[in-house]
Parts: sequence; C-alpha cells; structure tokens
Amino acid sequence: MIIKQFKDEALAHYSYAIISGNKMALVDPARDPFPYYSFAEKHNAEIVAVFETHPHADFISSHYQIHLETGAKIYTSEKVGADYPHIGFDEGQNLKMNDVKFSAINTPGHSPDSICILAESTDDNKKALFTGDTLFIGNVGRPDLREDVGNMKATRESLARSMYHTVQNKFNDLSDDVIIYPAHGAGSLCGKNMSSDSSSTLGNERMGNWAFKDQSEEEFVKELLSDQPFIPSYFGHDVDTNKKGPEKFMKSIWSVPFHACVSSLEEKYLVVDARDESEFKAGHLANSVNIMARSEKDKFETWLGAIVKPNEKFFLVINASNDYQSIMERVAKIGYESQVLAVVTLTANPEISDKKIDLEKFKANTEDFTIVDVRNTSEVENGLKFENAIHHPLNDLRETVDQIPDNKAIVVHCAGGYRSSAGHSIIKNAKPNTEVFDLSFAVSDF
Repeated sequence: MIIKQFKDEALAHYSYAIISGNKMALVDPARDPFPYYSFAEKHNAEIVAVFETHPHADFISSHYQIHLETGAKIYTSEKVGADYPHIGFDEGQNLKMNDVKFSAINTPGHSPDSICILAESTDDNKKALFTGDTLFIGNVGRPDLREDVGNMKATRESLARSMYHTVQNKFNDLSDDVIIYPAHGAGSLCGKNMSSDSSSTLGNERMGNWAFKDQSEEEFVKELLSDQPFIPSYFGHDVDTNKKGPEKFMKSIWSVPFHACVSSLEEKYLVVDARDESEFKAGHLANSVNIMARSEKDKFETWLGAIVKPNEKFFLVINASNDYQSIMERVAKIGYESQVLAVVTLTANPEISDKKIDLEKFKANTEDFTIVDVRNTSEVENGLKFENAIHHPLNDLRETVDQIPDNKAIVVHCAGGYRSSAGHSIIKNAKPNTEVFDLSFAVSDF
C-alpha cells in the first residue's frame, strides 16, 4: 500500500492518495484535481474511489469533478444527504481495492456526519486511519460549525458531547501502531492548538492528545468549547457547496473576465487588491481592501473568506496579467470565483495613495491617536499591546467600523503586519475624512 500525502500550505489542508496495484483511492481531495491525476499517471493507476470524510467548511473539494472525469465512485456517509452521485459509506460497510480494505467508522463530533476511513493492507500489513476533521495531531476538530448549515444541523454543545463519545469509544478496537492521517494541521481554523506534525500513530495520540485523557464528559466539553478560533464567513457556504458538488475547477476560473490597465471601477462594488502592501499604498482604487496574496504563507484564502461575504460581488486587482491563474486558483479554493466580477491590473498611477505613519511622532504621543487592534479575540486575552487601544477583530471589522471614534487620527495594527493592511484599508474606506495609518511591520518595535 502506497500512501501519498498532499499539502495545501495556505489552508493547512492534507489530502491523500492510496495506491494498491493498479488502482488508486483519494481521501478529501483539494479543489485542484490535477496533482492527483499526475500521481495516478506516474504509478499507472486508475482512480476508482474518492472518500469524503464530511462536507468540508474551509475548502472546496474536487470529489465531484474527479467522479465526472475518471468515473471514480464517491463514498461518503448517507447522513451527509449529498446531492451528487455517491455510495453510502457508514459503519459496517467496506470497500476492497486490490490488497487494501477500506472500512467506515462513524465519528460524529466535528460534524454529525463525519466518518473516519480505516485502510488495511494484506500485502504489507499496514494500517492507516484517515481521520478527516475528527482527530488531529494533538487535538480534535472544533464542534461549532454545523449549527446553521448542512443536511444535519447540531448545536456546538451536542457535537462536543458526540466528540467525547467518539474519542472514548470509536477507536478502542484499533491498535497503537495504526498511523493517523488528519485532514488538517497547524494553521487551520477547523480546530485549535494543532501540532505541526503531519501524521502520528494512535498510540502517540492516546498518550499525548488531551482528548484521550481520563476525564469526565463535562470536563471534555468545557475544554473543547473554549477558545475556539473565529468562524470565517465562507465556512457555511463551503459546507453547502461541497454537499451539492462544485463546478469544475479550471472552467470556473477561466470564465471570469480579465481587464488590463484599469484606472477606475464601479464604486458600488468592493475591490479586493491582492498586491503587496507597498504597491497597494503607492496607488489603488476606491473601495479597495488590501488582502495580500504574495505567497502560500499569506493566508489570503482565509481572510478573503472572512472579510468578503458569500455571494458578495467584488473586483479583484492583481499585480500583473501572468498572476491571473495563480490568484484565481486561490479564490476558487474557497468557492468564491463566481463572485469575481473581473480580474484587473491597474494603470501606472491609480487615483488613491496612502501616507506613511510618522513613527517617531506616534511613539512619543500614542495618546494622540485612536489605536485599533485587529488581532483575533484569542490573541488579546492576555492584554492589548497598547493600553489605550480598542479591539476590533479583522473578521468583524466591516460590521463594527462605524463604532470606531474618528475625532483623532487612527492607527491600525495586528501581530506581525499582514492583517493590519487589510484593516487599515477597511477603516480608511469607511472614514474618508479621517487620517488612517497602518503601523504595518513596525509593530515589532513595540
């Protein structure tokens, strides 16, 4: 049994290909199916199965496209209520693929319809458990994403209790040497305090994962519900899109119009500017929000889906025409490509530029400024960086910006400089008659 792990750095998402002989199965594939096709070709293998552990909230899966293009059957729990062609895969059901047997384990907790996939090879005696968003390395999946979306809805408390029983009972018959392959790692918003390790063993998790500790249900539920990260706006949208079956990846990307050297756009629409902050501040269009997409290390997908609402139309500004495909691929990973009115590049001298902050003046008299901290709520629990700052998390800022006083110049900061550029542009759009400055990477001076 050959197991290949694929990683999407920006979303901290892991997907998997499993090969036995001339056949291949996939688990929780990312939006772009072509890396899996390439891997199958390399091993002269036919893709015959796609397993979906649950309807994902943080990315769009390519399960339906792979089915259409390869004929592979999709296996998922009947509890999903999937609208795409599929075979129900729940506890007691299994699939034989040459020397590998796949078995379903219903593991509610992250979602009511979650399953884990156990793969057992008679050829080399390997056992692997693909845990989706149920069991992570060092933690378990968050239980608060299915209160309003999906075929089955459930409160966060009821799912937390389900997760307790899943951890207590569902893996008891499996040996310590079973390899654990999760759908996410550190940096994902599908859980908290995840390890940077990409795999583990069930034995290691039994020893080191807090969820396996001897504890009461009430203790478990309290810990699981506390300090979960914020929920981006797009999460519910992606659950429903994955349940339905998304459009084909490349077709959806290249259907978006492109316009070069634009000097203005319809101001009634939001403009998402994906360029570096230095280029954005040198010149941008009205109503622009700077969400940088310079590399995979930038959490562009997450912040696009947190700041822009599902079904909200927007223009997308890129640095150069040859960035079109790479940036649109990132937009499509969260299913927002249909919301893009057009992808554009700008003229040499866009109409609006931003003034740099006078750092010495700010350092000497911070009380002369309204300081806005756009970090996440969990980041400010130990206090604000500036004692006179006000806290407005970036994911809520477009809704709360009117609450920010504008009788002084405003300075925006985050933890390292990336998010403050987006926060600065949101506030500046809402308060055109007030000076608004981005502390940017100079926040490290404080």
